[in-house]
Amino acid sequence: MFIPNSRIEVMKFVGQKIDELLEEFLNPIDSNWQPTDFLPDATKDNFIPDIKELQEACKDLPYDYLAVLVGDCITEEALPTYSTWLMNIEGVDQVNQKQEGWSKWVRWWSAEENRHGDLLNKYLYLSGRVNMREMETSTQWLIADGFDIGTDVDPYRNFVYTSFQELATNVSHRRTASLAKKFGNKHLSKICGVIAADEMRHAKAYKTFVQRFFEVDPSEMMLAFEDMMKKKIVMPAHFLRETGQKMGAVFSHFSDSAQRLGVYTTNDYIQILDDLLVEWKIENISGLNDSAEKARDYLMALPNRLKRIAERTKVPELEYEFSWITR
Repeated sequence: MFIPNSRIEVMKFVGQKIDELLEEFLNPIDSNWQPTDFLPDATKDNFIPDIKELQEACKDLPYDYLAVLVGDCITEEALPTYSTWLMNIEGVDQVNQKQEGWSKWVRWWSAEENRHGDLLNKYLYLSGRVNMREMETSTQWLIADGFDIGTDVDPYRNFVYTSFQELATNVSHRRTASLAKKFGNKHLSKICGVIAADEMRHAKAYKTFVQRFFEVDPSEMMLAFEDMMKKKIVMPAHFLRETGQKMGAVFSHFSDSAQRLGVYTTNDYIQILDDLLVEWKIENISGLNDSAEKARDYLMALPNRLKRIAERTKVPELEYEFSWITR
């Protein structure tokens, strides 16, 4: 994939002031929440009663809900893939700038994200509703298979993706929080809620990065945005599989569960696009070249086009049995 030199230079330019954004978009490590803050404490006398209470609260969680929660956990635990991928972006210098600039951002972002999979994994283990070996096998496959999101090492395309994806994960975790509360599990609701809050802060960070690219290099940034939306933003779990299956075999079933529950739907995808068009003031950006003007026209028309397609899309009824879930 061809990457104009201007994009690399702008990435380096914006990266000169990235350290000052760390405090705004990432929490201090020593005072940040940790997974054990939300789990039974094995050093306490009430450890076993607390586990029994947790399992009782999980006993009646619906099948689709568990499928989504497990899929979300696997997605979060594939963090090594995402961290490695971001470190390879043009303009990230992990050799000469180990603790500053973009390299520091990627490390500190990864450190916050790492807590999400840890917390969900331990909770699901304690719930007694999940075949952990099957879930762990799917996690290992997802990391081993990696993923191709169509960004190559281009910072512009990558940060369009991360802006979109962090907003999508916020929606997913926020909805699982609301549903957990509806199902009478306030504890799980709080867990999903704190993860959702992290995802929103991270989304704000990546949207800010893209905004700065637009300010310095509007035409190239517009072309990158168009390119990513033409490809369609694929989810990190796109290659999800279970034991003995081909790569990607389970993703559509996971997606169907999310659609049936209303956790993350086609309409959410369209709404996120709409929000980004407003957030980045796409309609009002000036100084575009002819190609970028055409890209803007495409982007502004895209939400209505996707809505027409969504109206014709039908979500299948529950028919797939995941190996992850015990009856």
